[in-house]
Amino acid sequence: MLLFPEWSVEEDQDVGANNIRLLTVADPKLDKACERAAAVVPEHYTSPEHFARVFENLGKPGVAGLLRTKLPTEKTKQSGDLGEILATEYIDERTGFSTPIKRLRWKDHREMSMRGDDVIGIRLLPGDERIGFLKVEAKSAAALGARTIENAREALDGDSGLPSSHTLTFLSERLLELGKEDLADAIDMAQLRDGISAAQVTQMIFSFSGNDPEGFLKTDLESYGGQVSQLSVGLRIIQHQAFIASVYEKVLNGDES
Repeated sequence: MLLFPEWSVEEDQDVGANNIRLLTVADPKLDKACERAAAVVPEHYTSPEHFARVFENLGKPGVAGLLRTKLPTEKTKQSGDLGEILATEYIDERTGFSTPIKRLRWKDHREMSMRGDDVIGIRLLPGDERIGFLKVEAKSAAALGARTIENAREALDGDSGLPSSHTLTFLSERLLELGKEDLADAIDMAQLRDGISAAQVTQMIFSFSGNDPEGFLKTDLESYGGQVSQLSVGLRIIQHQAFIASVYEKVLNGDES
């Protein structure tokens, strides 16, 4: 777990019926944030079971080699991946939704982006609407700008604001492979039998940036005119690019343990 409250200061701000949460990391907490991030990054690329088998058969050099085959080396890809990882961890810790898979494990290539919604959170609901969805766009940029948030909004508005069928099918197939049949069935029934309504969906923009995201996120929420509930989260680390480099360096050097 990243344990966000240990190393970030949170500030909530209501925008109409919706909410922005701003997280800021001060210099004294930067090392702690880096350590926490480096500790969770590996499991987003390969399962703990795979790491354990490689360690048993090949020791630490084998684990290091496995990580080198999975982790991106291009700065832009590291930035995008870490933004998605931070969003995933935030959802699990702070929203009431859970992310049932770690999507980056299924990347076609370490330097390639994946298609579909960035992250999907799940929450089981009482009554007839058995399942709720959190549709997430994660954006990472040293200097966040209006266009980046506009792109996120366009992606969230796609598929009538609902999770894409491609993403839900991918999710249910991975859950079946992991032995989580009940959750896979719930997703399939929602998509293929019952249909998904806007009332079952919450949308979230998660930004990770070096500059202040407040104005961009507030403008987006103020201009949103749809029917889907909204949540925006902005994580600011001024040393954005240096932080990303340090996290991946720690992981590759084996410092995360």
